[in-house]
Amino acid sequence: MLQGHQSWVFPNKPTILSSATVVGPFEGEGPLANDYDFIHSDLWLGQDSYEKAEEKMMEEACERAIHKAGLQKEDIQFFLSGDLLNQIISSSFAARTLAVPYLGLFGACSTSMESLALASLLVDSKYAKYALCGTSSHNAAVEKQFRYPNEYGAQKPPTAQWTVTGAGAAVVSPQGDGPKVTSATIGRVIDMGISDPFNMGAAMAPAAVDTITAHLRDLDISPWEYDLIATGDLGNVGFNIARDLFKKHRIDIPEDRYFDCGLMIYHEDQPVLAGGSGCGCSASVFYGHIINKIKKGELKKVLIVATGALLSPLSYQQKESIPCIAHAVSIEQGVI
Repeated sequence: MLQGHQSWVFPNKPTILSSATVVGPFEGEGPLANDYDFIHSDLWLGQDSYEKAEEKMMEEACERAIHKAGLQKEDIQFFLSGDLLNQIISSSFAARTLAVPYLGLFGACSTSMESLALASLLVDSKYAKYALCGTSSHNAAVEKQFRYPNEYGAQKPPTAQWTVTGAGAAVVSPQGDGPKVTSATIGRVIDMGISDPFNMGAAMAPAAVDTITAHLRDLDISPWEYDLIATGDLGNVGFNIARDLFKKHRIDIPEDRYFDCGLMIYHEDQPVLAGGSGCGCSASVFYGHIINKIKKGELKKVLIVATGALLSPLSYQQKESIPCIAHAVSIEQGVI
């Protein structure tokens, strides 16, 4: 199972039996609208707070993924999830509603692939038959926790990103029709001393490059083996820094196969500054758009590298720098 220093190879190739995505109205105006399971018409989702709206969105994504797998909640052995709100309340409260065994995770925006990697490990090692994994974020809830409430109207610098309102979930099983999870690389915490919460892309880029480099080294493979390598939410700033770092380290990442979910989820003319971010960013893009492309045969092998900034309001107030991490999961097309 362990290959190299920090990678897992799954000999039984667990199956992503189903996946589901639920997003907000702004994301529904983006280029990937046709790949989402449900697009809400407002940010409130009929709730009386944005935090409750995110919880509901997470519940909806999980319930849709379970239904699409032809299962009941009682069939799920473990639910692995996390989010950006204090004490991962969106995930914990969604787990309260689902009433299935729950493992709460916090990897910031890297949680989408952290949860998929751990769910695949549980299934591949036969400690679970069905594992549910997912994550979420909500623009209005996250922005007021980590930056300023949207109602405040604070002007943001061009390096800032737009937190995605979205949730994505998947059911992982030992077998079945669907994409196969073949390997995962668990990232290290990388801190280059950046302390600006409006420049997350620059902070996270070195972690993404470190994890991709480790993945290629541990598995002794070339980037050209992948039809697509997608980072989580580096945005314009982090994406360009990552490309420069690859060149510096002489890693030949094909430009026509390297993308960032934070740049894929919105149109260029949508006012998102440097691009999308948040736990729901890579979750919405991967569990919707990319999974659909794999199922259609347009992509055969992809590497999704979710990136996360491990700061908190408290660490920022104490003038700490921003430690970052990235987790990578390799997914291949199943037998057609």
